[in-house]
Amino acid sequence: KSANPQWREQFDFHYFSDRKDMLDIEVWRKDNKKHEELLGTCQVDITALPMKQTNCLELPLEKRPGSLLMLIAVAPCTGVSISDLCVCPLGDPSERQQISQRYCIKNSFRDIKDIGFLQVKVLKAVDLLAADFAGKSDPFCVLELGNDMLQTHTVYKNLNPEWNKVFTFPIRDIHDVLEVTVFDEDGDKPPDFLGKVAIPLLSV
Repeated sequence: KSANPQWREQFDFHYFSDRKDMLDIEVWRKDNKKHEELLGTCQVDITALPMKQTNCLELPLEKRPGSLLMLIAVAPCTGVSISDLCVCPLGDPSERQQISQRYCIKNSFRDIKDIGFLQVKVLKAVDLLAADFAGKSDPFCVLELGNDMLQTHTVYKNLNPEWNKVFTFPIRDIHDVLEVTVFDEDGDKPPDFLGKVAIPLLSV
């Protein structure tokens, strides 16, 4: 019930150089659980923003009244990675030793926010739902931890896809839950939901 909402939420997106450079933003209005209305959209060209500083932007909504006030910072990505299974980041013994030293008891108060990290190996899925008329799906996997989100590539025409990817997340809250969702890629349409699992970090 507000024409001037304040959200004051922070989201971290991992921007890789091989991805598109535009940040797409949509503003939606919800009347109830069934009715939603798009109030406007805007875009931010990430490449035009100065690095390592917080940019205060007032973004007018395209073809609609209103604007968004946002703080956007582009900074070097730390603690997050995607790699193939054959080059697993923890496979190197010297790297394991550095990590053990970094999180030993005597260094535990050096950086209070650096709780640790989570490494997830996404191997494969088995017996997924068929989402198209040919009895196949085009599955990809999305991993979310807090406001961090990473995803695998799409394996086309396959109900038993193998991704064999390794994802590394920094942990900011030990009470977070890792959510792993499998979607079916559907061209320009929103992806179809194929399944989901939630894993509390405290259960690992």
